Amino acid sequence: MTFRQKLDAAWERSGSLLCIGLDPDPARLPVDDVAAFNIAIIEATSDLVCAYKPNLAFYEALGPERGYAALRKTMAAIPPHLITLADAKRGDVEHTARAYAHAIFDDLGFDAATVNPYLGRDALEPWLARAEKGAVVVCRTSNPGAGDLQDLRIGDSAEAARPLYEAVARQAAEWDRHGNVGLVVGATYPREMRRLRELCPAMPFLVPGIGAQHGDLAASVRAGVDARGCGMLISASRGVIYASNGPDFAGAARREALRLRDAINAERSAIATSASG
Repeated sequence: MTFRQKLDAAWERSGSLLCIGLDPDPARLPVDDVAAFNIAIIEATSDLVCAYKPNLAFYEALGPERGYAALRKTMAAIPPHLITLADAKRGDVEHTARAYAHAIFDDLGFDAATVNPYLGRDALEPWLARAEKGAVVVCRTSNPGAGDLQDLRIGDSAEAARPLYEAVARQAAEWDRHGNVGLVVGATYPREMRRLRELCPAMPFLVPGIGAQHGDLAASVRAGVDARGCGMLISASRGVIYASNGPDFAGAARREALRLRDAINAERSAIATSASG
């Protein structure tokens, strides 16, 4: 099965565009066991999501024994029909990239990873080459400083100049020979997301920035869904997994995930109704 086939099946089976980020911060956990915390979140929410997205930094920060042991237990708990996405933002020269891809795809078993395009095509080739694995290219990020580089105008003339994030999207579309490339597009910039959807009509978008970063959920759905009403993995992390810091944390996570899934689907339904009318 190709990555895109698995992603399409996950969207269809779940009826959801929600992706939960599993980012365990020991200072905020209501239990001491990271794996137990993640597994409780997964068991409470797996029927509401299309994907889970562990950010590898949180596991690396725990050290090789505690962190990666928790990550492996977490991966084993995720139902196999859901997408597992390593938020790693890897980007290095080709021989190093091959090692990173082997670690994330083969050793840890992720379906996809976020990757940094700054080094160019050859550095991304190990991520692009495998049709059964996804490469989600950092394009228009959700953080306040995103525009420092991403908004820089590039081109041969003033008339032809476009922001760097558009150039990244165009390159990603050219690299997408296996249908396994996506873009990171922050919910904090829905206007830019709409433009990127015009440039890449069928490409999946990983959309961070909902929740703690105050991205506009409704505007993002309207800007980012594809012609089929899918095309997005809308990521929520802290707002879901830390919805409560008490013993009811899993139940609180479920309630917040359900609220987000239903809000997303209400926007999708409104778009579909508008298009049919």
